[in-house]
Amino acid sequence: MQTRTLGQNLDVAAIGFGAMGMSMSYGPNPGSREDMIGVLRYAVERGVTLIDTAEVYGPYDNEKLVGEAIAPLRDQVKVATKFGWNIVDGAMQGTNSRPEQIRRVADESLQRLGVDAIDLFYQHRVDPNVPIEEVAGTVGELVAAGKVKHFGLSEAGAQTIRRAHSTFPVTALQSEYSLWTRDPEAEILPTLKELGIGFVPFSPLGKGFLTGTITPDTTFSAGEFRLSTPRFTPENLTANQALVDQVRALASGRGATPGQVALAWLLAQGDFIVPIPGTRRRDRIDENLGAADLQLTVAEIAELNTLADRVGVAGERYSEAGLKMVGL
Repeated sequence: MQTRTLGQNLDVAAIGFGAMGMSMSYGPNPGSREDMIGVLRYAVERGVTLIDTAEVYGPYDNEKLVGEAIAPLRDQVKVATKFGWNIVDGAMQGTNSRPEQIRRVADESLQRLGVDAIDLFYQHRVDPNVPIEEVAGTVGELVAAGKVKHFGLSEAGAQTIRRAHSTFPVTALQSEYSLWTRDPEAEILPTLKELGIGFVPFSPLGKGFLTGTITPDTTFSAGEFRLSTPRFTPENLTANQALVDQVRALASGRGATPGQVALAWLLAQGDFIVPIPGTRRRDRIDENLGAADLQLTVAEIAELNTLADRVGVAGERYSEAGLKMVGL
């Protein structure tokens, strides 16, 4: 698989792996812990070199899972994790990016992951109570100490990115971006290009919708977050089928899947972009990685660039309660 560079010198495969769904958000895991370790190792065997996790996924369980999976493969993998939440009795209780909290989380994440250094350490959400310069400076100290290699932000605005970057170089921004979530295009992407910062889109397949496997009749398991996500109500799924139908038609003409087209479109938006689709299945890993070999034509990219505006997207990406829960 082709390699891309995040920031100045973090080289990774063009498509990474988001491990969150192995521990939370998508309902009961159909496989055992051993199955998930096998899936993660299979991803690395197939060429994935960036695995994304966070202390809050579980909480804590996901980092432990990733750590166990990569133990025999450490020299083949860059691991990204995140700080920035106040976790009380297993639940997020607001943001917390005070320096002492960042240092504590770094030490605990190192232990759970079983690594000597965190390759990419993201602030999971901007903390309104701590100046971003103080956050960047603290991570810079962790880099100097050899505990962290690169600094990242998640869901940060353009001005926050600039302020952080002026204090300590930001290697990557992680935010939601896909064919039906285009928010970063107005300000974020130009800022990242200007500053030489990489972009790591999460939910690049629209939380599964852009794979073409979700219909208005799809049922989600109890407790799954898509049950409370406006875009996944039956009426909005009905309206949004027009978008995925367009993607499916293009995919059919290219002998590809809708998900591969969605990922190939993201890759075509810039060579500093590395999406991190997640899955709990080996066959989906093969499908996702196949997108790196799908070269869309200029005309196809142009068609997809205007797709959301032409077809429309029904429903917000989070409910009001969801926005508060994820710190937005």
